[in-house]
Amino acid sequence: MEILDCPLLSVNVRVWHFWSFVLVHNWRRYVSILPVTLLNVFMFADLYRAWGNIEEVIINAYFAVLYFNAVLRTLILVRNRQKYESFLAGAAQVYEEIRVSGSIDDETITKLVTVYTRRARVLSISNLALGAFISGCFVVYPLFTGQRGLPYGMFIPGVNNFDSPQYEIFYITQLVLTVPGCCMYIPYTSFFTSSTLFGLVQIKTLQHQLRTFRLQDLGEGTAMLNRKLQKLISDHKRIIRYVQDLNDLVTYICLIEFLSFGLMLCALLFLLNIIVIVGAYIFMILTQIFAFYWHSNEVREESMAIAEAAYSGPWLEVHNSIKKKLLLIIIRAQRPLEVTVGNVYPMTLEMFQSLLNASYSYFTLLRRVYN
Repeated sequence: MEILDCPLLSVNVRVWHFWSFVLVHNWRRYVSILPVTLLNVFMFADLYRAWGNIEEVIINAYFAVLYFNAVLRTLILVRNRQKYESFLAGAAQVYEEIRVSGSIDDETITKLVTVYTRRARVLSISNLALGAFISGCFVVYPLFTGQRGLPYGMFIPGVNNFDSPQYEIFYITQLVLTVPGCCMYIPYTSFFTSSTLFGLVQIKTLQHQLRTFRLQDLGEGTAMLNRKLQKLISDHKRIIRYVQDLNDLVTYICLIEFLSFGLMLCALLFLLNIIVIVGAYIFMILTQIFAFYWHSNEVREESMAIAEAAYSGPWLEVHNSIKKKLLLIIIRAQRPLEVTVGNVYPMTLEMFQSLLNASYSYFTLLRRVYN
């Protein structure tokens, strides 16, 4: 199966393909990356200009960090394009194998693939729609403030942003660049979500096969069962490699997200008492981070449940060689499969809670010092 034809992955890959981040290389890549990067430089320059005005600095820093993450994600994606394409191609091939085998042999697997494919597509499309809506709110908000303002603070030395025609040019430019900026940021989050969901498809398929490897024909010989268990062990190894490859692709992006948005959440909480619209910014941060941690936690928990599935299978009356193979699966499943933050901390809901606790603690400290 081609990558663009894989329904579980196609929503995000088609966005990347349109902007030529993967699979193709054309002018759209430079039309999107270069102007957005230049805008991000001017946004950071504006932070230096506004230093001392805490409200303006926090709001502008939020957008600067958001666009910095979008640019960094895209540059890493383009720089490691072959690794991403290889990962996606492998995922599409395994997806087709599981779908075909399920449609022939097992309705449970077919239902599993259908449910998680629908979930991945809904999440990907919802993320794009939500990102477009919130980005649109960011862009039109200055029009309702009663004074001239740009969606994102920017500073160009020697240029007054609020004189005509510079103001109109800059406003339209930021309006236009919001589209590629959104497409550089949102699909990466959806790619991570879809990839973890496909990891869950593989894990749950393995669990189901371990529980039922002998139920279809109790008269199967030891040689046949050995071949089945050998195939399941190979599938388990494939899942382990899949999660490791996914971790290699996203771990340092997760580290940057952890550090930058942890600090921004603290600062935005401080500003929430003053500017109500900051609540929308906080909501966007939390939804993006929670999507990472929730699905990573699901992969971790379900990978450990492989041991329980192997133990629940029909192994009581099989040959000792079969039992030894099952024991190997159980022993390996005691070590959870994890996506980590900078190859240091596993991305779990406990880690997400720790991030929120730390952000709130620094928020209370900042408020006390500022008062």
